[in-house]
Amino acid sequence: MIVDLRTILTAPRHFDFILEPDWWQGNEEDDQILGLDSPLTVQINISRAGSKYVLEGRLSGRLRLRCGRCLEPFYNDFKTGFKLFLSLPPSDSEKSELDLLEEDMSVDFILGDEIDLDAVVREQIYFSLPIKSLCREDCSGLCTSCGANLNKEKCKCRRETGHPGFSELKNLKFKKG
Repeated sequence: MIVDLRTILTAPRHFDFILEPDWWQGNEEDDQILGLDSPLTVQINISRAGSKYVLEGRLSGRLRLRCGRCLEPFYNDFKTGFKLFLSLPPSDSEKSELDLLEEDMSVDFILGDEIDLDAVVREQIYFSLPIKSLCREDCSGLCTSCGANLNKEKCKCRRETGHPGFSELKNLKFKKG
């Protein structure tokens, strides 16, 4: 959904919409998010604050994720809120050297007078996830040798004990004498 920011003068604009599961277009091969499992509820308010725009929103839905350890798909209910500041990028004369303040770190730059709310929603979904999503806290993951899912089966690989950096030491031969 494209919003023309020129229409936001004094009063904030409110957007309530639902994104259906087929809205998500991810990269199935290496993406942590496999898709939406239920409709995604989106509520966004956009207001103007001087030369900046403030986006405040809430998202809720159910995601289909890939576990970061065993790579199996699982479902996760999520609810998140966000606040984002939008500003035009600094002009060339202002770009020479700028000191960024703490509040500048939450500012996103826009080009032009429009913003794509779909892109904002997608970004906020990624931001709401942990670095490594797990199907469960005690997920055993995959065997590093044979690739077996250790949650489902025990692999028959021989496990070496000790630190792998010292593995060559076992090949040392000592002279008796």
